[in-house]
Amino acid sequence: MKKQTFGSMIAEFRKKKGMTQVELAEKMGVTDKAVSKWERDLSFPDVNTIPRLAEIFNVTVDELMQVKTDTKESRTTENISDIINIALKSISLAMGVAVVVLSFINEIETKNAIGMLGLGLACLAISQFSSNKTNTKS
Repeated sequence: MKKQTFGSMIAEFRKKKGMTQVELAEKMGVTDKAVSKWERDLSFPDVNTIPRLAEIFNVTVDELMQVKTDTKESRTTENISDIINIALKSISLAMGVAVVVLSFINEIETKNAIGMLGLGLACLAISQFSSNKTNTKS
């Protein structure tokens, strides 16, 4: 099942029934603006109206409430992965720039320049491998 918010579930069920937001609002006794806010996850229907909403969509309350969201853990893991990826790319860029500048002012030996470029390329390869692995999972 794809990840969905409560609002996107309401919108999906409403569209499957061929209803407009106005029609759903009339059946629920609310304004179409309220339905719009529900679907955009800006607000939620009153808990006492959930059974009525399920009835309108001809689903059980359990089906209506089966919302999938990102957990805090998965967002944190993604943030850490992004930071590591940026750091690896930054290191590779820094190594390249350093070699160019130091070569220009004749302050680096060839052996050291090759080592720095090798480190930069290794960081870039790890970053690229990590990005490809993440994209494959999605």
